[in-house]
Parts: sequence; C-alpha cells; structure tokens
Amino acid sequence: MALWGGRFSTGPDAAFKQFNDSLPFDYQMAEQDIIGSIAWAGALKQVNVLSNTEHSELVTALQQLHVEVQENPQSVATAGYEDIHSYVEAKLIEKVGDLAKKLHTGRSRNDQVATDFRLWSRETAGQILSALRELKAEFITTAERELGTILPGYTHLQRAQPVLFSHWCMAYVEMLERDESRLSDAIKRLNVCPLGSGALAGTAYPINRHALASELGFSEASRNSLDAVSDRDFVVELLSCASISMIHLSRFAEDLIFYNSGEAGFIELADNVTSGSSLMPQKKNPDALELIRGKTGRVFGAFSAMMMTLKALPLAYNKDMQEDKEGLFDAMPTWLACIHMAQACLKGLKVNADRTLSAAQGGHANATELADYLVAKGIPFREGHHIVGQLVQVAIEKQVNLEQLALDEFKAVCSVIEEDVYPVLEIDACIAARQALGGTSLPQVSGAIKTAKKKRQITVRDATLNDVEAIAGLVQYWAKVGENLPRAKSDMVHSINEFAVTEVDGKVTGCASLYIYDTGLAEIRSLGINPEVSAKGQGQQLVDYLLSKAKKLALHRIIVLTRVPGFFTKQGFTDCTKESLPEKVMKDCELCLRKDNCDEVAMEYMLTSKATNFISCKYVA
Repeated sequence: MALWGGRFSTGPDAAFKQFNDSLPFDYQMAEQDIIGSIAWAGALKQVNVLSNTEHSELVTALQQLHVEVQENPQSVATAGYEDIHSYVEAKLIEKVGDLAKKLHTGRSRNDQVATDFRLWSRETAGQILSALRELKAEFITTAERELGTILPGYTHLQRAQPVLFSHWCMAYVEMLERDESRLSDAIKRLNVCPLGSGALAGTAYPINRHALASELGFSEASRNSLDAVSDRDFVVELLSCASISMIHLSRFAEDLIFYNSGEAGFIELADNVTSGSSLMPQKKNPDALELIRGKTGRVFGAFSAMMMTLKALPLAYNKDMQEDKEGLFDAMPTWLACIHMAQACLKGLKVNADRTLSAAQGGHANATELADYLVAKGIPFREGHHIVGQLVQVAIEKQVNLEQLALDEFKAVCSVIEEDVYPVLEIDACIAARQALGGTSLPQVSGAIKTAKKKRQITVRDATLNDVEAIAGLVQYWAKVGENLPRAKSDMVHSINEFAVTEVDGKVTGCASLYIYDTGLAEIRSLGINPEVSAKGQGQQLVDYLLSKAKKLALHRIIVLTRVPGFFTKQGFTDCTKESLPEKVMKDCELCLRKDNCDEVAMEYMLTSKATNFISCKYVA
C-alpha cells in the first residue's frame, strides 16, 4: 500500500519499488512510529478531529499493534509495504477500518519520520551512554586491581619511560569521559520534537506542539518547520561521536593486541574473547580486539557517507534523506557491540606483572631520570641530555642497563655523578618522581582512581518510555521473590508517566510509581532497587522524590506497608494500623504471595494536618 497513489494513473514498476522502498530497514522504527502515532492521536482529539470514542479505539488498536511488533519485529521488514508509516497505517485499517485514515490528518511523513528517527536515536544513544559508563567502570576496576604494576610506556612504539599499568587504564577513562560528554551533549540537541511541522510549512490545525513534545519525552518543540523536517544534524553528530569513540576503542584494541603478542607477553586474554587456528593448534588469536579495530572503518564510512548525502541538499525534505538511516542503523549497534566487547576483553584480562616490570627496566627507560639527576647537580638540561646519551652508548656497548654501570664508568663520562645516582635510577624511583598532576606516581594515579569513582552519582527523575525494559526487569525480579506485585509490561507503557527511576552511571537501577485513584487516593507501587548495584541511598532518594511529588499534588497522608520499618522511621514515618487503609487498596493484597502470612508493618507520614488522601506503598530495600 502506498500513501500517495491518487496522483498517479499507474503504480511503480517492480524495479523502482524495490529501489524506493525503505521498509526493509526502517522497520526498526516500528515501535517509535506507533508511539508517535499514539501521541498524534491525542493531539487530534484535543483539536476535535477525533472524538473521544474514535481516539480510544485508535489508541487501543495502536497499543495492540505495538505488542505485535515487539513480539515479532522481523515480520515487519518483509511485509512488502513502502515504508514503516504505510505499514502501520495498513495494519490500523485492518483493525479499525476507515477510522485509521483519519490519523494522518495534519501530519506528513516528513515530520513523522523525523520524529521516529529522533526517538530511535535517543533510545539507542541512551543505551550506548550506559555502555560507555560501564566500560569506564571496568577500566577503573582494572586500574584498582593492578595498582602498583609497572609497564613500559611507549612513544613511536619504542620503550620510553616506565608508567603504572593503572595509569594506562586511566588514560582510557579520560577518553571515555570525553566520549560520554560528547554523546550526552548530542542527546540534548537531538531531543527536539519535529512532529506537527507537516511536510515543510507546519500544520493547519491548532495543535499544542509543546504538549505534544512533552508527551513524547522531548525537551522542546522545533521552532521552524522547514528546518525540522530537513534537519539531520543529529545523525551527523551521533556518527561523529561514534567515530571518535571508535578511534579510542581501536587504539585500546591495538594496545592490547601488541601487549598480547609473543614478543611482548605482557597480558593474556581470556578464552571467551579469543579464537584458534584451523591449522596451527598452538594459536590463540585476539580476534575480538582485531574486530573492534576492523569495525572502526564501518563507522567512519557511515559518517563520511552521511556528510556527502547532506552536502548541498536544498530545503526542505528530499528523498536523499532516506539514505540517512542505514548508516546510523549499522553504526550505532556496531559501536555498542564494540563497547561491550572491549569490556569483555578487559574483564578477563590477566597481566604478567613480572614481564611488564622486566620490559620497563630494559631499554634504558630511566635515562630521563638520569638527566634530571644531572640538572639537580647544576648541569643545564640540554648538556645533561647529551651526557646521558653518551652513557646510554656505553651501556649498549657493555649490554647492560644504565643502573648496572659502575661508578667509575659514570665518572669517566661525567665527574659530578656520585653513589647517590643509583637510588635515582631504580624503577620505583622513576615512577615516584612523577608527582605533578596527571603523572604516573602512585599518589597521582590513586587520586585519579578515587576521583573517577566519586563521579558515580545517583540521580532521580521521572521515567520515560526508554526506561520500560529496565523497569520491567526490576518489577519482575521483586515479584518473583514475593516482595512486590507483578505488573504487565503493557501496563507500564500505559502508565509510564506515573513512574520515577533512579540512575547510577546513567543506568536505571531503581523504580517506583505513583498511582492516583479516581477518588483522589494515591499509592506508591512497584518500588524496587537493583540488588546488584552497590550505590547506597537509592531507596531513600526515591522516597524523598515521591514525598515531594505528593506535596505538589496536595496529598496529605503517606502510608507504607513495609518489612523494614527502621528505614522509614529514619525518614520521619510513624506506626499506624492496617485498619486505617481503605478497602480499595487492601484488595491488591489478594494478589500478594504473602497474603496469608503477612509480616508487613503499616506506617504513615503526615504531609498536612488534613489527612484526607493517602499513599500506600510496599517498599523493597
């Protein structure tokens, strides 16, 4: 089904249809197209294009289609429609008939696809942001584990000066923090809603575009319709972020490939990220790292292609823009997979500290320390540099390290050198001398690790549709152990505006929802924290967040049912009786696995003196 056939007396031939159709790749935006359509249906109801009944029927059908798409997304790709928009409309027609044809009122595929693509990009970028933070945490863990391990540092791939292996780890933490910062900024800029911009000139209906943007989780609505439908800066920016980050991952891969070589032997990679040879049974190849290095070119290619697609493209929308998706659809998952694989390589890494120390001691890596020693004796650095060069030649001729030269051999080149030179040339002294900020001394590296760990922060915010999977996982976990009531994922989608979540390092690690009854009663539901996350204080912050929200809603009394009354006592709650809980709330207890052996304590928190409303909650520590 095409959405534009009225103007044409014949349809496209098979070759053009295959050339023109985008469903084989833009099917990946099926969920976003449906979510955007639900929001647009609400906007049309507000301007009386849809009646309440029509709106309800359309939304129900769209929600059903959403579930069907989630269950079998690949079936969408082969459905034979022109694009994801025509697919969704055709499926809606199957469900509600001609009513489905009213949904496109005031909307164009131009603003529709721009909205879908931004929603997909925002969700995917959020996943990558979390993965970057997890990889950064793995580097910090490795740095802590290997604190004190000495590694030869390199310039020009020649041994230069000794550094701590942890210092090497923290160098990549710095790169990942820049990657994280760039991506966070890109997400802020892409989070603008183009829906309601029409084909290019805006919509003729009095749509509240600010409310529409808010419903879809965007920070604002676009301000110019021409720009909104033709802007693909966010694609270029995401691909730029991906390309720079892949450079870092490729450099990391190359470092480990070299460290893993037989010539270096500094590390051993785990079996789960390596492969063998079909001919040579002794081989253990660093294939995961080589693929990270190799896949970098794919991401670079997508970035270059997108830049060329947009070059000299006139306003507004042009079919060239159909080429914006395949590159990003490939580059973003590739980037994400490489981040995960880098983390896997790092997690199973074994460092041969004896081999790294031996290598750091070779190659006259302490030559700079000897030059600094001469400076301390009053010799200008440039002259000292020349003297040390002569001493290196002597050491090479004798096939020894600098610290193995006898004192008379030192004095034969420079008379100011005394016995006190030997402690300066020890490897530990070389490391300890680098005390300035950013250096490789143990205090500096330890401080860098401590600072990086402090950056792990707990944030509390209202949930978005991007959080549904994480919320569902938390709710299902605590429901299985009998500490929470089960909820269907579709229920979470419909009530996402009721949820708040906590994030640690950008990953959702806790949730709770605030449900308002028709009578004005309210209940905190589905409160749970990821037990594998060590960050403390999430439960308290969620409770504080919901107490604040309850005050804004003019609620008066907060009730909790809890097995950890001590926690709530610290939050200002006091004991109350279960008999004070209304029957409507107590009915939910029939679903609880512990209903016949309840050991929960009822507590209350008075927000005002007029205790007319309440919240009931089951807290999961």
